[in-house]
Amino acid sequence: MMNTSSNIIRPFATAVVLTASLFITSVGETFAQDLASGGETKTITKVGTTSAQFLKIGIGSRPIALGGAYAAESNDLSALYWNPAGLAKMHGAAASFQHTKYLADIDYNYAAFGMPLGNMGTIAASLIILDSGDMQVRTIERPDGTGEFFSAQSYALQLSYARALTNKFSIGTTVKYISETIWHSRATAIAFDVGILFTTPYDRLRLGANMANFGGKMQMDGRDILFSQDPTPDQSGDVEIVNAKYLLGKYDLPLLFRVGLAWDALITADHNVLLLLDAAHPNDNSEYVNMGAEYRFRELLSLRVGYKNLFEDDGEQGLTYGGGLNMRIDRSLRVGFDYAYADFGRLDQTHWYTFNLIF
Repeated sequence: MMNTSSNIIRPFATAVVLTASLFITSVGETFAQDLASGGETKTITKVGTTSAQFLKIGIGSRPIALGGAYAAESNDLSALYWNPAGLAKMHGAAASFQHTKYLADIDYNYAAFGMPLGNMGTIAASLIILDSGDMQVRTIERPDGTGEFFSAQSYALQLSYARALTNKFSIGTTVKYISETIWHSRATAIAFDVGILFTTPYDRLRLGANMANFGGKMQMDGRDILFSQDPTPDQSGDVEIVNAKYLLGKYDLPLLFRVGLAWDALITADHNVLLLLDAAHPNDNSEYVNMGAEYRFRELLSLRVGYKNLFEDDGEQGLTYGGGLNMRIDRSLRVGFDYAYADFGRLDQTHWYTFNLIF
C-alpha cells in the first residue's frame, strides 16, 4: 500500500516542483529587469511581442463557456489544447468539429479525432485554422483598392499522446506544426505542449497543469519582402539596381503555464455540479485567472457559466456562458452539441458551436 501511494505521489510531486521552478524562474527574470532599470518596480507585460496569436484563442464550446478554466477537467478532444493529459480520460473513439465567427468576421475552425489504445494510452490529432477571408490591397495612392486581394491564414496541426500511469495520475504531450501566412509571405515553427492530471486524495478534487507552445521563434519570409534598390542614386557608372529583401524580426511563440483545479461539488443520480478554477502565466501578458461552473442533468443537458482573464491588465475578455445537449443514438454512438457565448467588451462578442461524436 505504501509503495502504491509512493508511486502516485512521486511523479505528481516532481511535476509540481518543475512547474513551480518555471514560475519562479520567470518571476526572477522580471525582478532582475526591474533592478536593471534602476530598482524601480515596473509592470512589464510584453503585450504584442509574440507570434502566432491564434494559439491563445482556445478551442471547444464547453471550455470556452466555462471561462477557459479547463486544465483540470480536460477529458475530451478539447484536451489537445487545454491539457493533453486529459486525453487519457477518454473512454472511446471520438470526433469533434467547431466553427466560430471570431472578431472582425474572421473564421475560426477546429477538427479533431482521437481514440484510446487500451493500456498503450490514447492518441489524437487536430487541426486549427484561422482565416481572415479576402481583403482588398490598398495603397496611399489608391486607398479605395488596387483591384488585388490578399488574405491571412494561420493553422496548427497537432498530434497528441496521453497515458494514465495510475488510476489517479496521467501525463500527456502534444507536438504541433504552426504556420502563419500573409499574402505571399509565411512563417513556420514546431512547438510542444506537456501536461499532467492528478486526482487528489481530497474528495472529488482534481489538479491539472500544463505548459503550452514551447518551441522556436517565427520569422516571416517570402516574395513580398523582396525589392530592388539603387544603392547609390547620386552616382552613375556603377551598379544601378541591386536585388534585396527586408530583414524581418524573429518572434517567440506565446508560451503559457497553466495550473487548474476541478471540484465535483455535487454528484447525484440526476444532478451534478462542477466548479473550476485556473491560474495562467503567459510570456506576453500579465497573469490572470479563469473560473467556471457547470450544472449537468442526467448527462443529457448542461448549463455553464464562467469568467475569463480575471485580473489581466487592460483585458477585454470577461463573461462567458453556454450549454450542451448530449444524446445516445444507439449503444455504440453518442452525439453532442455545445454552444458558448464569450464577451469581448468593446470588441463585441463571439459565438461558438461544437459538434461531437463518440463511437
